[in-house]
Amino acid sequence: MSNYRYTECGLENVFIEGVSFVRDDKGEAVIRIPNINGLHNAIAVGIVRRKAMMSGREMRFLRSEMGMTQAELAEMIHREPLTISRWERGETDIDANAETLIRLQAIERLGLDINDGVSKISGWSIPSAVQTPIVIDGTDTNNYHLAA
Repeated sequence: MSNYRYTECGLENVFIEGVSFVRDDKGEAVIRIPNINGLHNAIAVGIVRRKAMMSGREMRFLRSEMGMTQAELAEMIHREPLTISRWERGETDIDANAETLIRLQAIERLGLDINDGVSKISGWSIPSAVQTPIVIDGTDTNNYHLAA
């Protein structure tokens, strides 16, 4: 068992602990990730629960997981689609109020097991100079969850 940096999701800060590598037909060590939906759900929980503003890539991850286009997300938070595009590309900072709405929408649409209220969640959208890693416990692929 080892750790794996999971960049395939489009994020640079996701790590899975306790994964097993297998050998492919050429004998090279590769990772096998069953239950991608469960893994992506755990990543979404990590993004939504983190007490720091999300990056544009993290917002794009949540939007994609929710099955929304930039235009649909823009309409939901009363912004222009170009604004969403700029946030996702990291050209401008995400508005804290809009980010709170995005977090709440992700909780609802993805069925995330987060029971905190709006006032608490709105306090999580705070600027941070450091991008914290999202570490997922992958020892039980039927139950991915944030590592302790």
